[in-house]
Amino acid sequence: MANIAFIGLGNMGGPMATNLVKAGHQVCVFDLSESAVAQVVEQGASTKTSAIDCVKDAQFIISMLPAGKHVDAVYLSPETGLINHIAKGSTVIDSSTIDATTSRKVATALAEQGINFVDAPVSGGVGGAVAGTLSFMVGGSDDEFNQVEPILGAMGKNIFHAGDHGAGQIAKVCNNMLLSVLMVGTSEALQLGLANGLDAKVLSNIMSKSSGSNWTLDVYNPCPDVMENVPSSNNYQGGFMVDLMAKDLGLAMDTAVTSQSSTPMGALARNLYAMHAASGNGGKDFSSIFNLFDK
Repeated sequence: MANIAFIGLGNMGGPMATNLVKAGHQVCVFDLSESAVAQVVEQGASTKTSAIDCVKDAQFIISMLPAGKHVDAVYLSPETGLINHIAKGSTVIDSSTIDATTSRKVATALAEQGINFVDAPVSGGVGGAVAGTLSFMVGGSDDEFNQVEPILGAMGKNIFHAGDHGAGQIAKVCNNMLLSVLMVGTSEALQLGLANGLDAKVLSNIMSKSSGSNWTLDVYNPCPDVMENVPSSNNYQGGFMVDLMAKDLGLAMDTAVTSQSSTPMGALARNLYAMHAASGNGGKDFSSIFNLFDK
């Protein structure tokens, strides 16, 4: 069992850290939210008064932070950066969804200090984090991937080696761009059926058994009361927030600009989600885009 420091205990990070504890690892957690820390400590984790104290004896450091600027600051800040306190030979696993450029910058800086690094963003949402069934998209060397795979296995069931540093982030934004396009298309198709007198459950079943079948329709239906235990049937609470989808689509568009890639569907989805967020829906689940097409 490993000695692990976990930095960032939000909706995803808290359950992930808890699953590491349940797997028998020694886990020291840190977050600016005292209540978030307390919830994981109740499950058997320890805590320290600072992230620096948490990482000093850790073999693995896992971070789950909001954006690239936070990852850069946490690890590389001249005054408080963890790079100055992590032991040589330890491995950093950053599961934040950020730009690949920042991931590569942090990887290079840590490597110069003898510290391993992988970017390992996740897919699967809060439900997957709680159940320990997340998918991890890992960017790093073969040796680094082999080191982290057993640790990630305590938090997820699908562990993919996407390529070198930054590749995990590229895979994540590609996945979420496709997810957003599917959710928009599924929402407008269902609304078209409703506007023409069809029952949403009947139409969903027809499309699910036909060529329109996809994850947003079959597993995460955006129309209220078609499925139980999905955000659309809970006033779009829980799940993956519109603000986060808009952020990830922004990262996808930045990636497309860098590689001069054509992403017209992704660009449209990004604009729709930005508009949806600006209308006061940023805190709702991303399936609430369904309401944008309501007559």
